[in-house]
Amino acid sequence: MDQLQKQVTEQTEETDLEPTNEAWESIKGAYDLQLHVAPYVIPRRIDDMHVAHEFLARGLSGFVLKSHYFMTAERAAVVTKAVPGIKAYGAVTLNHSMGGLNPVAVDLAGRAGARLVWMPTVDALNETAGRSPDVIHPPFWATFQRELSARGISPDPITVLNEKGEISASAKQCLEIIAQHNMVLCTGHLGRKEIFPLVDEAKKLGVQKIVVTHAEFPSQNLSQGEQYELAGRGAFIEHCFTTTYTNKAPWQLLFANVAAVGPEHVILSSDLGQPSNPPVSLGLAIYAQRFLDAGFPAANIQSMFVQNPAQLVEH
Repeated sequence: MDQLQKQVTEQTEETDLEPTNEAWESIKGAYDLQLHVAPYVIPRRIDDMHVAHEFLARGLSGFVLKSHYFMTAERAAVVTKAVPGIKAYGAVTLNHSMGGLNPVAVDLAGRAGARLVWMPTVDALNETAGRSPDVIHPPFWATFQRELSARGISPDPITVLNEKGEISASAKQCLEIIAQHNMVLCTGHLGRKEIFPLVDEAKKLGVQKIVVTHAEFPSQNLSQGEQYELAGRGAFIEHCFTTTYTNKAPWQLLFANVAAVGPEHVILSSDLGQPSNPPVSLGLAIYAQRFLDAGFPAANIQSMFVQNPAQLVEH
């Protein structure tokens, strides 16, 4: 990817962009694999039915409904039936509300048609934003997590490692079920010491589809070399719009990482749905515009928004 790395230009402006027609065209057929919309326990700017119509109007293919707290396969099935032309996919995140590393939750999600399984996010041992009041630019869910903790109903944080530093028995059982249902394993908010052995164990147990979740997010903050190595082990590297849009990571770092790893190994998602952030489809188009302005060809952008996500959810 040396040629692409040379083409990537420095971009420092932090103002919103008005997407061009080329940006909108480059995301036609896109799947957004990380979308946070209502109904939810945290305020959202739009619900799943309305975002489906928004996607349909913009020529986008579909999305994955992410919840930190609930399984979404049943919601997704209703949306897909109610809005012909849009494919909504369900998922489950293995936080405490789902029983943590709970193989029963994974199996039932798979039986219900969920496509993605996120390892712990808000309850991950590696994720401190919900437990520390000193975090700069805390995510929207941090206040909710702190409220649960203050009420004494927040169990110990979750790790996928046992006391020997190896993948735990419960995590292995979840991986086996993910493989059985051909679901997509997503690393959630695990840290680098967990991500690498998890990816290796998942491959060993037959998991075919792996996504390293929003690589520049502060609790992950994977280096360019780490992202490159994980892609070499068979994982897609996901980069979310909100991470850079809300100044949790620099744009130029994102562009350099994507160019080094290669767009063929990258997924671009929005992570949108929050009231203070842009509408989802507009956010995706702004994201595409950023990459266009940084020197990425439209074909690369289509790969990251359209073809690569489709490999995960359509097959």
